[in-house]
Order: sequence, then structure tokens, then C-alpha cells
Amino acid sequence: MKATVSSKGQVTIPKVLRERMGITNGVVLYFREEKGKIIAERAQVESPVAAVYGLFRDGRRTDDVMRELRPEAEE
Repeated sequence: MKATVSSKGQVTIPKVLRERMGITNGVVLYFREEKGKIIAERAQVESPVAAVYGLFRDGRRTDDVMRELRPEAEE
């Protein structure tokens, strides 16, 4: 497979490779040079949940926090 570099330095990744590698609109790629070759790698996307996991840890139990947030749910 080959691609031509545009006047703006842009290259279209062949569809077969995009599909195989799961490269879709908005995917971030990192580029580096290695032994005279250009290497492109997908950025590792951190899960949104993992990014905030444990952020609000204050020692309270989840049930207690939920009762504070939704007092009308108590019987």
C-alpha cells in the first residue's frame, strides 16, 4: 500500500489499515522516527472511569453517600 503526501504534509492512511487498526475519526496517533522510518502508534486512551477512580475517596461508604444525595429514597 502507498499514499502520497499532500502539499500540507498530510497523508491518507489506506482504508484497509484504518479498519484493521481501529483508526477512526478523532483517534490520536503518535509519530516517531526509528532507524530512518516513520512509526505511527495509537495513543493509549485512558478509560474515563479509570481517570476519576478513587478521586473522591473520603472514607464514607457508597450507601451513606447515596442516602445523603437522595434522602427521599429512605423509608
